[in-house]
Amino acid sequence: MQIERLVQMVFYIVNHGHVTAKELSDFFHVSTRTIYRDINTLTIAGIPILSAKGTGGGISLMDGYTIDKSLLSKGEQQSVFQGLQILQAAKYPDAETALSKISAVFRNALEPKWLAVDFSYWGSDEKEKIKISDLQYAILNKHVITFHYFNSECNKSERAIEPLQLVFKSHAWYIVGYCRYKKEIRTFRLSRIKHLQIVPEIFERELPPDYSLTSECKGEYKIPVLKLKFSPEIAYRLFDEFQENQVRLGDDGNYYVSAPYELNNWTIHYLLSFGKHVEIIEPETARNMLRKRAAEIVNIYS
Repeated sequence: MQIERLVQMVFYIVNHGHVTAKELSDFFHVSTRTIYRDINTLTIAGIPILSAKGTGGGISLMDGYTIDKSLLSKGEQQSVFQGLQILQAAKYPDAETALSKISAVFRNALEPKWLAVDFSYWGSDEKEKIKISDLQYAILNKHVITFHYFNSECNKSERAIEPLQLVFKSHAWYIVGYCRYKKEIRTFRLSRIKHLQIVPEIFERELPPDYSLTSECKGEYKIPVLKLKFSPEIAYRLFDEFQENQVRLGDDGNYYVSAPYELNNWTIHYLLSFGKHVEIIEPETARNMLRKRAAEIVNIYS
């Protein structure tokens, strides 16, 4: 569409300084006549594009011109800036450079930096972080990756996958790929991946167009709803860790929570972190699991 080409043309000129009509026509795959018509349209719109003939000439923007005066509103500039901040916090490659360039292009249109984003957990070790830039390289260049994986039961396995997509969902990063061990597309949580290696082998597989992470998760797990009772002493944690509509204050002064959780070691260990301030009301299977684990802990110290 013409409007998309016009916007891209302005950014192209900003990035390259001086360009020729032939260079623009080659880049946008249109005739030079179309390029001159586009330049005329931009000039009428108030964008100060200069055109000079001869040696050292070409097409350029007036010195000191900034994009914020014509293409993006102040709110839109803030959205772009905040998006880059999130990428920067996620250690996304070149986000820092892009953030600096955007700040320079928008000049003083941005508000003071009010947003700070950090996905790392408290006390995290830099050496333990999986580098997203490595995964980006593997996905874009279709390199097989290998790693050690620890599932929710803390069981270790060695995997070789064809990485297809990097996903951030529900406070965590995941890699979606074809697992050669399971012979199907699987999802792996990055925090459970250790010793990631990119191998030279190239694959050709693409992510199916109808693939959905949500449907995969729903199909793989039938997650039961746990009904929990919390004492008032632990109330400060509840709204940090549960949805508002999952928490109810009972007539007895206790808090009642209904939330879906897998019945595994992780869930039991998580509930144990509440100590004596939590009781599983149902299902009975979960009560038995926690009772057994608590007995094992008592046995250690008896």
